[in-house]
Parts: sequence; structure tokens; C-alpha cells
Amino acid sequence: MAEVILMPKLSDTMTEGVVAEWIKKVGDEVSNGELLAEIETDKATMEFESFYDGVLLHVGVGKGEAAPVNSLLAIIGEKGEDVAKLIEEAKSASTQEAPKEEAKKEVTAPSPEPVTVQEAEPVVATPAPAIVADSNGRVFASPLAKSMANERGIDLANVIGTGESGRIVKRDIEHYVPYVPAMGGGKRAHVGTEQFTEEPISQMRKTIAKRLAESKFTAPHFYLTIEMDMDRAIDMRKSLKELDAGKVSFNDMVIKAVSLALREHPNVNSSWMGDVIRRNQHVHIGVAVAVDEGLLVPVVRFADGKGMEEIGAEVRVLAQKAKDKKLQPAEWEGNTFTISNLGMFGIEEFTAIVNPPDSCIMAVGGIRQVPVVKEGKVVPGNVMKVTLSCDHRVVDGATGAAFLNTFKTYMENPVSLLL
Repeated sequence: MAEVILMPKLSDTMTEGVVAEWIKKVGDEVSNGELLAEIETDKATMEFESFYDGVLLHVGVGKGEAAPVNSLLAIIGEKGEDVAKLIEEAKSASTQEAPKEEAKKEVTAPSPEPVTVQEAEPVVATPAPAIVADSNGRVFASPLAKSMANERGIDLANVIGTGESGRIVKRDIEHYVPYVPAMGGGKRAHVGTEQFTEEPISQMRKTIAKRLAESKFTAPHFYLTIEMDMDRAIDMRKSLKELDAGKVSFNDMVIKAVSLALREHPNVNSSWMGDVIRRNQHVHIGVAVAVDEGLLVPVVRFADGKGMEEIGAEVRVLAQKAKDKKLQPAEWEGNTFTISNLGMFGIEEFTAIVNPPDSCIMAVGGIRQVPVVKEGKVVPGNVMKVTLSCDHRVVDGATGAAFLNTFKTYMENPVSLLL
């Protein structure tokens, strides 16, 4: 008997998948546990193994095509087996099981293939041709062209007509380019072509757009910004490097300081669950990583119990896996708080959108050298700003402020991060 394989749900937010590659083709023998296809989810491209022995008799989704979760993906059975009835039954079952709300979903037109569109070359004004006029010096132009020229402040005496017998018509006004004096004398016109490209929206980008829009317009955001002295953090990092005591980045310090501050402020380490607020006693830090198609948030689990060097090594591995689309669900699920750091890109300060189910996300800016007042004197100093975005349904202003001040204390006394 042939076995029907449905599009699997490979992540908690996956609603459809794209077949990135078929490892097996129709007619190939397949063994249980053997790689069947690579499927692109909203977060990664994952290998999909067969659960059956047999021959691949039918492929329901072509390479590069998308299909909803639980729709027909493939059929495996005995060589020569007739599966036409199974195909019809699987398609029918998929249609019947679609939720009733499906009819209410917004209909989106299929994404077009990448194209480049270039407008026709505009008419370029060039000096020289004589203006066609009657014996009284009146320029020949259509009434519409005259009206358009008057509205745009264009002198018809400077327009070259392309209509019958040199008459100025509508298109001549639309494409009129005034003469611009050029360096060294003469005249020139600056012209160009309008161009654009269109790209299909990836599964990742679709999910990012949906989740962030839901967060931004569902969770009432408010923002708290605090500035901290980074002189001691800079000195400690330099000392660790000189002592060859391990590779520690400022981002590693931030993750560690956040995790320790969350221990003391569990109300910030919380999630809005609809009818309850979940107070998380464990600390799992999501670290936003930029990839070609958007943003992924791998998770450093139990970060409060790990050293900065261990955190740094784990983040580097997770970031590379994110860029290679090799993250597994266990590596991107379960965050209780998220950090987004754009300091390395020269950004001094920004706000971020809360990453559900978290109630807060911290936006970390870069370290700047500025004049500061210490012991009544203006001296060079290094400061860093962070902004906490909070879901007001869970976190109040005073709660968020207390958390930020604890975080600041850790960052300004970085030796405490080593204890």
C-alpha cells in the first residue's frame, strides 16, 4: 500500500513550506531515514527524511513551489502502483481540512519573477532646431499643449515640436527638459531612465512581516532609554585580551548583564499569553542576527548560568548557522527576552519592535567617545545608550526603569559579570 506524505510543520510559526530541492526524483527507491527533500520554512532550510521504504511515485510540490502545511507533498509505494485515487483523496482532504477562516484571509497575488523594467527613452531637449512659427512669430502648438505649458511655467519658444509640421503637442510638454548651462560653455540636459526590480517574497520575509506587524499593532509599545559609562567595560575587555583570558566582546557582556538583571526582575522576563501572563523563571536570551533575507533570532538558553566566553562562542556558532540556514527549531524557539545590537554598524540609538512572545526587547547602540563630567571636571569618556521596548500589557514604566538601572550597574561594574 502506498503511503501519502504531507507537507510537515517544521516550525511553530510555519503555515506553508517551499521545496528548495528534491533529493530524490520520481522513480527513485527510498529507504526509511533517507533524505527525501530540502524544505524552506519561514526560518531555515531543513532536511526532510522519509519515514517509509519504497519508490517515490508522485511529487505533489515542485522545486521552488510553495504549499500549505498538511497538503500533499509526495507518495511512496511499490513500483508501478496506481496512485491516482490517492492523489485525489489527499487533495480533497486538504481542501476539507482548511480552516473556515481561510475564506477571510487576504488574497495575495502570486509573486512575479525578478524583472527589470525600463521606460522608453525620454525626449531629450537639444539646442539648434528652429522653432516653427507663423509670420507673426506665434508658435504652433495644440490647445492642450499650451494649457500644460502655462501650468508648468514653460516658455513655448523653447520647446521643440514633434507633431505634424513641427507642431508642439502634449508629449513634447511632458518630456520637456530645460537647458542647463554646462561647464566651459554650451548647454546640456540631465536625463535618465526609471528602473526597478521586483523580487518574490521569501517565506522568511513573509513571516517577519506578519509577526512584527502583529506585535507592533497588537502590543502597546513604550520605550525607555538609558545611557551608561563604558570606560570600565573597555578596560576590562582590554585586560582580558592582554592576559589571553578568552575572547569576550561587548555584545557578550551585554547578554550576560541582561541575563543577570532578568534574575532580579522576573516581571520583565515575562510573556503575554492572552488570558494569562507567564512569569519565566528560566532565562533564554534571543539574539537578533541579520541574514540576507531578513532577521533570525537564535536563542542562548540559560544564559544567566553561562560565562561570557561561553556565551560568545555559542552566539558565533548560532549566527553562522543562521546565515547558512542550518538552524534547527530548538535553536530559535523559547526566547524569554531579546537583544538587538546595531552598535557595530555605527548606530548610536534606535528602537526595536517586541519579538513575541517576549514582553521586552533591548536595542543596543554603539559606544561613543564624548566629553563627560567626572569629579567636577570635563574629561573624555565612553558612553553607550540602550533602549528598552516594552509591551505595556505586561511591563509598566517603573518596572522597566528598575530593570534598566540594574543592567546599567552591571555594565558599569563589569567585574561583577565574572563572579
